[in-house]
Amino acid sequence: MKRVIVALCTLYLTLSCLPLLAAPGGATVLDTHASGEASLSVRGAGADRAPGEDLGSKLPLWSVIPFAGILLSIALFPLFAPHFWEHHFGKVSVFWAIIFAAPFLFFYRLPALEKIIHIYVIDYIPFLILLWSLFTIAGGIHIRGSLKGSPAVNSLTLLIGTLLASWIGTTGASMLLIRPVLRSNAWRKHRAHTIVFFIFLVSNIGGSLTPLGDPPLFLGFLHGVPFFWTFKLLPHMAVASAIVLAVYFALDTYFYRKENKSSIGQGEKDPLGIEGLHNFIFLGGVVGAVLFSGLYQEQMGSVSIIFHEVSQNWANLIKDAALVLLGIFSLLSTTREIRQSNEFSWGPIKEVAFLFAGIFMTIIPAIAILLAGEHGALAFLIKSVDNPSHYFWAAGGLSSFLDNAPTYLTFYNTALGKFYAGMPEPQAVKLLISEKVDYLAAISAGAVFMGANTYIGNAPNFMVKSIAEGSGVSMPSFFGYMFKYSIPILVVTFIIITFIFF
Repeated sequence: MKRVIVALCTLYLTLSCLPLLAAPGGATVLDTHASGEASLSVRGAGADRAPGEDLGSKLPLWSVIPFAGILLSIALFPLFAPHFWEHHFGKVSVFWAIIFAAPFLFFYRLPALEKIIHIYVIDYIPFLILLWSLFTIAGGIHIRGSLKGSPAVNSLTLLIGTLLASWIGTTGASMLLIRPVLRSNAWRKHRAHTIVFFIFLVSNIGGSLTPLGDPPLFLGFLHGVPFFWTFKLLPHMAVASAIVLAVYFALDTYFYRKENKSSIGQGEKDPLGIEGLHNFIFLGGVVGAVLFSGLYQEQMGSVSIIFHEVSQNWANLIKDAALVLLGIFSLLSTTREIRQSNEFSWGPIKEVAFLFAGIFMTIIPAIAILLAGEHGALAFLIKSVDNPSHYFWAAGGLSSFLDNAPTYLTFYNTALGKFYAGMPEPQAVKLLISEKVDYLAAISAGAVFMGANTYIGNAPNFMVKSIAEGSGVSMPSFFGYMFKYSIPILVVTFIIITFIFF
């Protein structure tokens, strides 16, 4: 493991020094003033500039090595050095962040600094605020009762969560239901598969029916896709959910028959009930705040935060402030006993905060290259997509490892440019929906569905994993999740989806 990390670091630092060695007199060959734009945001990233003016068109593909390094660390350290990882995962995350940031700042100077500030101020902090508020509020809702995790009960719970995810978001549904699922299956020896399928359905596939369900669809809504258009994904979601749920029921039935039923217990049954009901008001407030930030982006304008190139929309600032207040209200108004009944702790949110701090730093070149489109190092991929099935797999494959919001936007804009080049976006979107609807459906379904392929494909995935491990569930490793579950189950499901719809 150490040799792999040393090799990756050596390779990356060596490649980073090549421009310096190649320049006359040791001068940097890169124009550090060419790009005054720090934005990685989805709003027109790269759209109004010449190709050479964006860092994404300059960054080589090997600049994603630190991103690969942090992913390998997440995958391998828990397997080969679990004790070290448990106590030092934060340091490992910082290490990879520095490995990328140091040469990036040295060679690109101010534009690089603006990129880094942007991704933390505009992306990471709001991301963490949303997760924290949902984690805190859902932790104050205790669903009690004597339900024991049978295949029928578990399947019904997953189905309910899948349907809820489109209305309260995949993160909201995941945080609300993961603890009841863990409690109802606490007596069972075989539990990890249930949490994996929970991630498949509740944390990802279920969020495909409305823009509230998953960030890519919300992004499409901001760019002119009608709010209820996403209901056209109902057949895709229904088929995917039915296949995955059927596989789960068969697998859970197999494991259930191997369980020691005497461990269920024959005590007095506790009727179903919900404690902390007032937290549903706060949960609705979170959904309302997110919707508000989308509806009033243009009307409220923005404010410069750091430099003139890094600005945040007032609607987003109001949303973030509201989420913090809602989380605080939940903490103040919910009794300690309810949170203790939920086995609530801050461990999972701390782990996510540290690891994603490193992921957000090292993902900068990957997203920048992707947003550069045909002018970046992934031009071969962008140019190769042609029919809806290509868009489905390209958008989905990249969404498995990268932020699915900019991935969605990249292929959304690729489709608009392919069919309606030079046309105003509102008019182009209407034509895309009426004439090329399969392309938009493919991009949307791919970005949402395939976030389930890895632990980092969508925001709630890693959070659910962390909460489950905190409750004593032995979750599969990063690669174990992929090779044991997502590749043989999800990838096969998506192949079927491709043949049926694309």
